[in-house]
Parts: sequence; C-alpha cells; structure tokens
Amino acid sequence: MTLTSKDRVLAVLNHEVPDRVPIVIGVSNATGIKMKTYREIKVIAGIVAPDEYIYDWPELGTAKIDEVTMMRLHSDVRGVRDSHPAKTLKRNQTREPHSPFVDSWGSGQKEIGPGEWFPGIHPLAKAETIEEIDEYADWPDMSDPTRIAHVKAAARELADQNEYAILATPWLLFPLERAFAMQSMDSFLLNLAINPDFARAMLQKTAEMCKELMGPFLAELGDNVDMIKIGDDLGTQESLLMSPDMYREILKPIHADYIQFIKERTNAKIFFHTDGDVVPLIEDFIEMGIDILNPIQTSAGKMADLVNLKKRFGKNIIFCGGIDTHRILPSGTKDEVRDEVRRVMKLLGEGGGYMVSSVHTIMNDVSAENVLAMVDAVEEFGSYPLSY
Repeated sequence: MTLTSKDRVLAVLNHEVPDRVPIVIGVSNATGIKMKTYREIKVIAGIVAPDEYIYDWPELGTAKIDEVTMMRLHSDVRGVRDSHPAKTLKRNQTREPHSPFVDSWGSGQKEIGPGEWFPGIHPLAKAETIEEIDEYADWPDMSDPTRIAHVKAAARELADQNEYAILATPWLLFPLERAFAMQSMDSFLLNLAINPDFARAMLQKTAEMCKELMGPFLAELGDNVDMIKIGDDLGTQESLLMSPDMYREILKPIHADYIQFIKERTNAKIFFHTDGDVVPLIEDFIEMGIDILNPIQTSAGKMADLVNLKKRFGKNIIFCGGIDTHRILPSGTKDEVRDEVRRVMKLLGEGGGYMVSSVHTIMNDVSAENVLAMVDAVEEFGSYPLSY
C-alpha cells in the first residue's frame, strides 16, 4: 500500500517499516540546496519559480525551495523555521553592498570573494572572563515577536494539508555553534581546553538564550510538528572536536538539559544534526533522548562503517543522511550516485529506521543531474522490502 509522505515518515519515526525509504531534502540549511544548483534543477525540470533564500539571507546562500520543486525532489518533509528579527533583516537589506552581514547577536560574515561569505565577525573573540560575558551589551532580544510571528500559521497550514511530515527548524539556535560565532571556533575550543569555567559559562549563556526562544517557538507550533531539529557540529573527518570526556563533562549536561526542555513541551521527535565522526558519542545521544541522527557523514572515520552503525545503534536511533557530499554527489557520475543511494539504503534502511538525505547542504559544486539521480534512485529502488 502506498502511504502519504507524512505517514511514511511517521512509520520510520515509530521504528516501523514504511512503503519506501523517506526523502528529506530542501527543508533546512542542513538538508538544503545552494542557489546555483537549485536554479539548475528548475531549468532541467522546466519549473518557473523565484530565486528566494531561506531566512531571507542571501549571504548564507541556501535556497528556499519552491513547492513544485519540492514535489519533483520527492521530499517527504516540509519545514517551519524561525527568522531573524525584522530589524536585523531590514538593517542588512539596506547596508552598503559587500559590507559584512551582522546578525542579531553581533556576530556575522564577511565577503571573502565575489558572492562568497565566511564567518569573520566574532564580538567576544578576545573575551576570557565570565565578567566579559555578563557585560556584553549586545546580547539579542530573544523575545522579539518577529522571530516567530509566522510560525503558528505556517505549521497549521501544513498540518491542515496532512500530506507531509513537519520538521520545525529553529536553525539559529545551537549552544556550541553560537559560542563559535561569538568567539570563533579556534578561540572557543582553546578556552574549552585552558579556561573551562569561562567556556562553560559561555555555553550556559548561549543555551539559556536558545531556550528563551525555543519555548515560545514550540508553543506557536503546538501539536503541528513531527520533528524538532537541533544540533551542534561535534566531529571532524577523523575524530571529535573535543574528547569524549570533555564532551560528557562540559557540553553533554547542556545538551541534555536542552533536550529535556524540548521534550517537556512537545511530543515531536528530536532530530539532531552533527557533522563528522561522532561514533564515540552515539550512545550518549541515545541516552539524552535524541531520536534521529543526521547527517551520517560517510566520509568521516568510523561513520563510514554503516554495517556497524546499523548493528550497534539501529534499534535505538533513526539515521538520516548518508549520501556523500565529499566525493559522490559533486564528482560522481549519475550511475555512481544511483549505486551509492542503493548501497546506503540497503545498509541503513533494512527493517526501516532510515531516511535518505545528503550529507549536509548540497553545495554549488553538485550538479542538478546528480541531485535528481539521488532522489529518483530512492523512488526506483527504495520500496520495501529492499530486495537488492
């Protein structure tokens, strides 16, 4: 029996076997498509739709995918996101061309080449004391209603359609990545090692501010949500950004508190995004109540061992991702993309528990043909039982 997209995803979230492996694409920055590739998809598909960016943020470069293209991509999920405050958007839309983009926290991006933007503004880069955290004058107003003014109506409209699973994505809210934005990754990781009291205070501050917005965000969603996306990038190509002991001592309690805060306010499943080789922490993720792990970076260390991932953790956590953006999608042929999708679905999808997605955002170096080959392979080969 053919299920609706919503029922297909809900079956996986309940650790049941659906009719086919669900597809998660174009929903958030972590599952999105950059503008150049999006434009090429529209050309190939003969779709006429405006070029819009998620968060009205061209410097981020991630497209806001129109509904017709989402249908062509066979995406089983639709998203509801938060927003920059209205005054932040207005300030950035009217600033001098090529000048830095500065967000509501005072951090931001600089143009490093024509149309290429990179995090380069870190307002607390030199801070070393808890007093400097307390005295920072530009902590944002997380109660600004324009951040979530659209959320209730957007979620209700999707729920009334009753066609797609809803992934609510307050992407602007993650404690560790926000600390990186405030200090720079190098500075904050150094403080984790040599100034842990300061680092802990910074994480607690950013986490509390995340919660200040997450609570009202969840209230606006009400019951009209299936998954809540949170996350912090914890891994590298070969290991973790910090030792497991450091994670468990400093960051895990903050993540656990944040997850508990969310679970007390919604029945939605926790969709946790973290890049890199995070195999040493997956048991911790399960213990904290994470339901879905994304993006399964198959080019990173032990994350490449999909058989082991499925065997060790598949009964307790759902996998989302796995289609390589390091080599296969940008450099592979269409046949290689199809073969990789079949391989990953077979290894992670046996018995359910898997949703197809690219490993993080599909960048501009990925051809539209390969994106379409990926999603069409799911349609062709992803029906249960997976018999190949």
